[in-house]
Amino acid sequence: MAKFRVSLNMEYCRSSDMSFEAGVKLASEMGYRYVEPMVHTGWELLSEVEYFHSFSMEEDTLLMKEICDKYNIKVSSISGHSPLMKPEAAVPRLTRAIIFADAVGASFVNSDEMVKPDWMDDDFAHQTMKYTLTKAAMVAKRHKKYICIEPHGVYTKTAEGLLRIVDLVPSPWIGVNWDTGNSYLAGVEDPYDGLTMVKDRVLHIHAKDISLQQSNQDRGSVTGTPVGCACGEGMVDWERVFGIMEPVDREIFLSVECGKLDEAERSLTYLRKVLGNRLLND
Repeated sequence: MAKFRVSLNMEYCRSSDMSFEAGVKLASEMGYRYVEPMVHTGWELLSEVEYFHSFSMEEDTLLMKEICDKYNIKVSSISGHSPLMKPEAAVPRLTRAIIFADAVGASFVNSDEMVKPDWMDDDFAHQTMKYTLTKAAMVAKRHKKYICIEPHGVYTKTAEGLLRIVDLVPSPWIGVNWDTGNSYLAGVEDPYDGLTMVKDRVLHIHAKDISLQQSNQDRGSVTGTPVGCACGEGMVDWERVFGIMEPVDREIFLSVECGKLDEAERSLTYLRKVLGNRLLND
């Protein structure tokens, strides 16, 4: 039977202009024991002046762990989203995120295909992604970290398209990060049918709920969204999600993706209640 741990994607504090450390501190105060940091290459201006939570991979890899240890927080996964069809950017970004994950004790690096250039046809796009994932899989194997591809783009909006990318490179280190909100918003297929199709490859879940307002406004016209509403307050049938995943015999992180501080707090309360004995305590 599947067992779950709850984490908090650091996007929750983006609208509050918080630094990485401030966001980790608040997550700990709310009762979270894991976070999913976003990382970037270079020196991003807003992060440098502590108005943004993204963490630069130019920093010492152990600085992130030092900050998290200070607040009794562990890193569940790294948000290392990289443009798979742009290998000159994706290969260094994704491989460095894997190395970062190793340094902080996380097992998963999450990504999606991101934006498809207009000048690429489908065959060219998939060959390019295969190159990127081949290079990344070599690093993932050395460090024993998983690359998890999520539904968020033109190809991954269907379970079939998602699996096609996951299977471009035969590797036990490439799997699925199922995003409950993105799969719902895409509106191309029933999201629960999609999850059923990929469940055996799911290693990590972005716990993202979608409000009725956003559903009415965006469903069927977008392939994803940065954050959702509080878990349990939107359109996602969480009991159905957990029921589909129940036969999968492994631990799975649920990384909450919401956009406001109070939504993060309510999400944790809700997930603790609905998961019951399926929730692992740390």
